[in-house]
Amino acid sequence: MIYESPAYQSLTPTDQEAPQRVQRLRELGLGESPDPEFDEFARKLAQITGAPYAMVNFISEDRQYFAGLYTGPAGRANTTPEVAAAEQPGRVMSRDHGYCPHVVVRRKALVLDDVCDYPRFAGNPVVDEIGIRSYLGAPLIDHTGMALGTICVVDTEPRPWGRQGLETIKSLAAELTDRINQRSRR
Repeated sequence: MIYESPAYQSLTPTDQEAPQRVQRLRELGLGESPDPEFDEFARKLAQITGAPYAMVNFISEDRQYFAGLYTGPAGRANTTPEVAAAEQPGRVMSRDHGYCPHVVVRRKALVLDDVCDYPRFAGNPVVDEIGIRSYLGAPLIDHTGMALGTICVVDTEPRPWGRQGLETIKSLAAELTDRINQRSRR
């Protein structure tokens, strides 16, 4: 007998809140289109942490949507336009890619200095497909108690985020959550 195995084993956690989250995101008008305020917030995340990539990410049942996205300076030296375009992450990613779905389900920040040090995370498709080697993310939990998504920064090199990185990402998540809560009250 021949058994076929997938290229990677998905270890994305089961998300019981996904249907309620989708409804809440619709109520807030989030997670379906780019938002200049969130793009600016992602730029701020990258600037504060020194990371080349930063996202404000809203998660549905089957995908992630980067309503805020920062991908570094447009004209990096020694990079052709074709290579630069291929390296730029898009706004949509499958729910089984990356680490934000773990953050949403856990409802806690996640610090991965080197994803390859963690067998559970090293096999994630973003390691091979995009070259992600480090991750720092925190959940966006609104005033209703719903984990709407995350903010995160990633790098293609291992990074010692440390306690300062953890405190920074949690503080910035609280700041953005306050802004989202203010939007919902308008």
